[in-house]
Amino acid sequence: MTTRCGFVAIIGAPNAGKSTLLNALVGEKVSIVTRKAQTTRSAVRGVLTKGEAQIVFVDTPGLFAPRRRLDRAMVAAAWAAASDADALALIIDARREADGSRSEESQSILAGLADMKKPKLAVLNKIDLVARPKLLEAAARLNAAIAFDDTFMISAVTGDGLGRLVERLAALMPEGPWLYPEDQIAEAPIRALAAEITREKLTERLHDELPYSATVETDAWKDLPDGTARIEQTIFVARESHRKIVLGEGGRTIKAIGSAARKDIAEAHGANVHLFLHVKVRENWLGDPERYRAMGLEFPKG
Repeated sequence: MTTRCGFVAIIGAPNAGKSTLLNALVGEKVSIVTRKAQTTRSAVRGVLTKGEAQIVFVDTPGLFAPRRRLDRAMVAAAWAAASDADALALIIDARREADGSRSEESQSILAGLADMKKPKLAVLNKIDLVARPKLLEAAARLNAAIAFDDTFMISAVTGDGLGRLVERLAALMPEGPWLYPEDQIAEAPIRALAAEITREKLTERLHDELPYSATVETDAWKDLPDGTARIEQTIFVARESHRKIVLGEGGRTIKAIGSAARKDIAEAHGANVHLFLHVKVRENWLGDPERYRAMGLEFPKG
């Protein structure tokens, strides 16, 4: 069998549905999803092997106008992934495109893609929320902006249209050996995914109260004789006031976050886990190059 293998960068504006799409494509959670924009901080890889082709999807941070150092690092990571990929899948929120309110972020992304000499697919997501005539108009507007090699209409939530998208991407992959075992769906180790899952639950719980300056690290992971795992994680925040928010009155908030995270981590691990969360203040971590390296980001200078 002649095998194919390559990389597909999933790019788009924040909250276009990139992480939801990646999870739907590989069949399990490998990238966290929240209603808060810019949750994905670094490129996350998911692997799909279909027939002779292995597709390595790279879920990138949302592309937006950066204001902080962390923003700049996230946007740089997204464009770097796009430059390195064999093919690009631009995920567009069909609702915004259909009503003619294309975001500034999407307009900037289209301009950035115009000169990239590699296959580019326009993927209109959330089609279950838009009338079909509007979708056809949206597709026409997208292709008038730049020349796409193909256009797909999908719903990452319902799965509508994903089969055709996968078939097209598989055909675009260059010939070559697979990079991962056939049954592997994620590149990140379970320790890293567990930390991201806890950050997802933290963000969901404290969407309006906690700023982006919070991160989670898995300090210890011990597989126990009964098949379960003991996990210790630390949630780092920038201020003492943030630590009190995460803990909540009587520790209720941190308990709720831990309970939600424990369930998803156990599902990802395939066994029950005992999760112990700690909250610590790490001032000025947004200016620490080591913390960026831990997140898989390049530290922006200046």
